Amino acid sequence: MTTIVERHKKLERNVTLLGLAAFAAVTVGGIVEIAPLFWIDNTIEKVEGMRPYTPLEQAGRDIYIREGCYNCHSQMIRPFRDEVERYGHYSLAAESMYDHPFQWGSKRTGPDLARVGNRYSDEWHVQHLKDPRSLVPESIMPTYAHLAEHELNAGDMTAELRTLYQVGVPYKPDDIAKANDDLEVQAQADGDATDLKKRYPKAQARDFDGDPKRLTEMDALVAYLQMLGTLVDVNAPAAQETLAKEKGR
Repeated sequence: MTTIVERHKKLERNVTLLGLAAFAAVTVGGIVEIAPLFWIDNTIEKVEGMRPYTPLEQAGRDIYIREGCYNCHSQMIRPFRDEVERYGHYSLAAESMYDHPFQWGSKRTGPDLARVGNRYSDEWHVQHLKDPRSLVPESIMPTYAHLAEHELNAGDMTAELRTLYQVGVPYKPDDIAKANDDLEVQAQADGDATDLKKRYPKAQARDFDGDPKRLTEMDALVAYLQMLGTLVDVNAPAAQETLAKEKGR
């Protein structure tokens, strides 16, 4: 025991020796962490249910980023008891696999939104965006009433989906070709969204902003919010297997 203590003292008092030992420790640790990545195709375990965003959801996500919502709301529930009890099951890596860029966030002025989908009604979201304090008196969130006033001008969604495909999002040729039509159909109260729902499982199609005569930015943003956290059934066996693997890393 005395010999070990003496050696440790010698290591601590010799700057050169301590530096070399620290360098060796970092080198070995780096190799252990980095080297396996060269022999695996993907670091993300795919889970059943994950799919690319529909054109309307993607347009809503673009608005979410444009308005800076990520500055106050994270989209990553950490595996801590207090977070899980408040926000729902902790986030899986696969749930962000088609995000460019991801919306994990770095702070929370408002609550995490990773599983906000279907937690509130469309009417609640619209009212909350128009006048946050009418529903949450202590909220310091800015108002976004202008979203309901502006027609959705998403541009050519075919081009946007084609670009996302080029960076790895698995849109099919049919999805890209029908992107602009899909955008319109998903927000129609009486539209035929059968084909859309076949290509995008769990897609929600309806008038989201309460104004069926217009397609607005509010429609797109609410469609995006109502989708968050709804695609993966975290209680399904396949998802549980993925969770077990992620815990083991």
